[in-house]
Amino acid sequence: MLAQCSEHCAHIFHSFRENVTDSSKIQELIKLSHEAKSYAYAPYSDFKVGAALLCSDGTISTGCNVENAVYPLGICAERTAIVKAVSEGHRKFLAIAIASDMKDAIISPCGSCRQTLIEFGTEWDVYMTKSDMTYEVMKTGELLPHSFTPDSLNSEKISNAH
Repeated sequence: MLAQCSEHCAHIFHSFRENVTDSSKIQELIKLSHEAKSYAYAPYSDFKVGAALLCSDGTISTGCNVENAVYPLGICAERTAIVKAVSEGHRKFLAIAIASDMKDAIISPCGSCRQTLIEFGTEWDVYMTKSDMTYEVMKTGELLPHSFTPDSLNSEKISNAH
């Protein structure tokens, strides 16, 4: 019975994932990431970034970068979207789209954002876009190989025998 449920649940999830990551949903996610960058607070760098995060239930959480005069206190768009989604009860994500104003280059997540994304799994999609809405896509695990994940905390440790 459990095996039947697991197969059935896996099929439902697979179908759901196909439906929420079809071409029109991807384009919607990318469009929302480009819209989100208009809310960026970037008075120091004038480098505006937006993100749109697709949660497993179909909810989309957007975010933008918010700079601070104390530079390390700024927060990136990707982390804003994740924090917003998590604060609303979401823990499973299917995809994130990231947008900036760079004309000829894709925007990719910084190291801190890559670590934050990987906290929620190594197999979900990151759509890194250009200003013309074209994109490259990679899995979170591809963006941060040999990463430190929550599973790392459960690894067997050496004993400190005295």
